[in-house]
Amino acid sequence: MHTYIIGIDTGGTFTDAVLMERESGRIVAVAKKPTTHHQLADSTGAALAALLQGAGIPLEKIGAVAVSSTLATNSVVENKGARVALLVIGYVRHFKLPVKAVIFVKGGHTIMGEEEEPLELHYLVSLIHGLKDEVDAYGVCAAMSMVNPTHELVTAKAIEMIDPKPVFCSHRVSQTAGMQERAATAGLHAKLMPIMEEYITGVQQAMTARGLSCPMVIISGNAGTISSDRAVELAGMTVASGPACTASFGAEQTTASALIIDIGGTTTDIAMIKDGQPLMATEGCKIGGWRTHVEAIDMSTGGIGGDSHVSMNDKGHLTIGPNRVVPLAMAADLPPIDGWFGKEERSRLIVFRPESKMPAEDRLTTFLRTQGQATPEQIRRATGLSGVTLDRDLENLERLQRTYECGFTPTDALHVLHRIDLGDRTRALAGAAILAREIGMTAEAFCELVLRRTEEQIENLVIDHLVQHYWGNSLTSFIAGRNDHPVLGVNFSLKIPLIGIGAAARYFLPAVASRLATTVSFPQYCEVGNAVGAALICKQTLADQTKPPVV
Repeated sequence: MHTYIIGIDTGGTFTDAVLMERESGRIVAVAKKPTTHHQLADSTGAALAALLQGAGIPLEKIGAVAVSSTLATNSVVENKGARVALLVIGYVRHFKLPVKAVIFVKGGHTIMGEEEEPLELHYLVSLIHGLKDEVDAYGVCAAMSMVNPTHELVTAKAIEMIDPKPVFCSHRVSQTAGMQERAATAGLHAKLMPIMEEYITGVQQAMTARGLSCPMVIISGNAGTISSDRAVELAGMTVASGPACTASFGAEQTTASALIIDIGGTTTDIAMIKDGQPLMATEGCKIGGWRTHVEAIDMSTGGIGGDSHVSMNDKGHLTIGPNRVVPLAMAADLPPIDGWFGKEERSRLIVFRPESKMPAEDRLTTFLRTQGQATPEQIRRATGLSGVTLDRDLENLERLQRTYECGFTPTDALHVLHRIDLGDRTRALAGAAILAREIGMTAEAFCELVLRRTEEQIENLVIDHLVQHYWGNSLTSFIAGRNDHPVLGVNFSLKIPLIGIGAAARYFLPAVASRLATTVSFPQYCEVGNAVGAALICKQTLADQTKPPVV
């Protein structure tokens, strides 16, 4: 009999795994391993191996593996992932979305399903030929395709014949009016399909290597499950997978109302529990610059976490996030910090993965392969690349997992202040001292400033989530600058408690709770809360499947 469920959560920094007893919900074993972005099978396999070794149970008693991932969410927040061309068919007001290109093509149907204008097929074919070397996936959205999807289907077939890459059509998931939201939904699915394909392959390889043959399901953003064979085609449904597990874990902790806040290495996710139940987004989820028709938990995600990149410009202004870097304290084989680290172009070190195989070499990859690692400043001086061109090429290398970046982070600040001891404090201290000198502070005072700014950004994310939930409008710019106004000062307080989960939550949420005049708790297993949430959602799905039909 299948008596256990494994829950896995692949985050930007750590991969967590838990073994849950199906009947009681008791956690039998837990494991946490660093996420290996360039080879997800390695970190998933390491977490599974540690979990199974600690549990010591027969593999045939494991009935399912439920996986959640914030990789999709992170790629949207950091504006990384697949390069998408979004083809919008029909007469509509032009709009922008955070994709490689939004291209408008004549065609579309009326509300009655009749062709409003013939599909501009010759133009479409020339477009695809021009795009095929520039994009990784396509999204297609035609006017009134939920009534008549013919133009979307023809476009998808044309793409398949010319450039066989992932294609997603909006009519497959969105039956609601609203052209921009439907287009965003199609674009989001297309952006995440290659990421989900790689992720599922990695998990399946890890399961096979450990002798696990049970079914695998992916947690969807609406706190349901998707079978692994359908997860790629429904990749956009997983964009709020992590927050759904956050909400599920939080709902187990209270029968009242609370805000559940998951602080990871890359992002902070927020979901609200009302009367012990997660709230659903009434009009589809919004993440980053995407307002979609994807059904999901009512959640917010912001690019702030323990590994957010801390950078400083020439005027001494600090920026934290949204991109993640490997903390100085946690990176391997770094050259002496004093030799390369600083503000602006010296704030991050680009490290070339020695195992990377590039189909074609150019100035940038040749230089990085030869040097192994370099700052953007060093790259600019050696290759002549700079500005938008260099940023684009570096982003492309990171997207392809050819490089990773190191820099100063809130995690480094915690090391300097002796609040954690996971890596090399001397490297973190060296980085803090360099930036601190730029603004006339001690390294310790600078690190206190970094942590305070991180806490402020998390606090602002909480406030904006609640404002949007209750009033439907975002006040991001006002909230972020409210304490800088020369005349007006605004403070907020919460009437419900916070529940913290995630590896970094204990270091930031107590101060956030204090600023918001509320309390915060950290339940048992909160450090692996999303993995627990994944197992809980799977447990509920299996229970629903075995319920006798209502007569």
